[in-house]
Amino acid sequence: MQFVTYGINHNTAPVNIRENIAFNADVLPAALDSLTQHPNVNEAVIISTCNRTEIYCHLNDDSDNTISEWLHQFHQQPDNALADYFYQHKGNDAIRHLLRVACGLDSMVLGEPQILGQIKTAYSQALNSKTIGKLLGRLFQHSFTVAKQVRTDTAIGNSPVSVAFAAVSLAKQIFSKMADSTALLIGAGETIELAARHLKDNGIGQIIIANRTIEKAHNLALQVEGYAISLSEMPAHLAKADIVISSTASQLPILGKGSVERALKQRKRRPIFMVDIAVPRDIEPEVGNMEDIYLYCVDDLHDIIEENLQSRRDAAQQAEEIIDTQVEHFVSWLRSQDAVPVIQFIRNHAEQEKQLLLQKALKQLDQGIAAEQVMQDFARSFTNKLLHEPSRQLRQSGFDSDNNLVDATRRLFNIKD
Repeated sequence: MQFVTYGINHNTAPVNIRENIAFNADVLPAALDSLTQHPNVNEAVIISTCNRTEIYCHLNDDSDNTISEWLHQFHQQPDNALADYFYQHKGNDAIRHLLRVACGLDSMVLGEPQILGQIKTAYSQALNSKTIGKLLGRLFQHSFTVAKQVRTDTAIGNSPVSVAFAAVSLAKQIFSKMADSTALLIGAGETIELAARHLKDNGIGQIIIANRTIEKAHNLALQVEGYAISLSEMPAHLAKADIVISSTASQLPILGKGSVERALKQRKRRPIFMVDIAVPRDIEPEVGNMEDIYLYCVDDLHDIIEENLQSRRDAAQQAEEIIDTQVEHFVSWLRSQDAVPVIQFIRNHAEQEKQLLLQKALKQLDQGIAAEQVMQDFARSFTNKLLHEPSRQLRQSGFDSDNNLVDATRRLFNIKD
């Protein structure tokens, strides 16, 4: 049995590949249930974000194809069609990978904190679906602790860099006078909230929040002094937007070429800067071919994100050292679990012997035998029962010239020379 990670991320595959195997919140419970129906899968957690889809499992054996075959079948992809884009980690490497991801060391934005919240959400979803047990549950809890330690003990999170920050930074390069600009933000999740706050901090003139749930849009708009609209109202407001940043969980594009063309006519060809952070994409790719439209997807932000990261790279080296230590701590805990059945057997055996001898002692008391004599008989018999088999095995090991058992017993009972 071992831990296995099977995944795809921004380093191994472009967005048009990643969106083919993303899991939205609606299908995730069914996916977890389907995966754990496989006889080789004991526990499972699925993390699916705009930059990665990763499946963490505790398997019965070392089969290399279990997760790959299931993933292709679930997303109705031809067998192994996407295999070249995936990576797989086993055992200690799988443990280390999760710790690195939780600490933001495997993110497009080095050290970004959002991924930890996304991992916690995935963990909760697996708990709700009852697909996570003792071992994988302990691993994820350990990753949360390590991420907190890394963020406390290093400068990994000191630089204000994120996908949202990168999007706003690029907008500032195009629109030097942010106070004269209007931003339309589509969605109301954490990424959009970060973008809204960065825009407000940089003096944006006006912010419009568009979301499927108008109440969520309104709550965010209040925080950044903007106003909220529903997605159905978006075409009527698009012409006002100099900046459009979109990040929703929609499975289909919500902003098409026709709507953008109409908006450009109303704007008299004044350009619009667009950033599509969503996976699958919210904005039809054809929009990027239009004149006066500057469309960027998450992969396009990579060069911008490289700036202001040197301090995080230095901190990442410290984080890697912490992670190496914490991997060993977790592996030590795993090894200790091998002793649990043995400890349980010893305790159960001792309890059974105790109960038998206790019943005998109570009968002796009922027969009028002196309590002191009964206690002495009980203590002698209990000691002999517990030590008989270990003593026999030790004598046999001496007869066989096997010192390993004797040495182990010395350590077990802390017998000094």
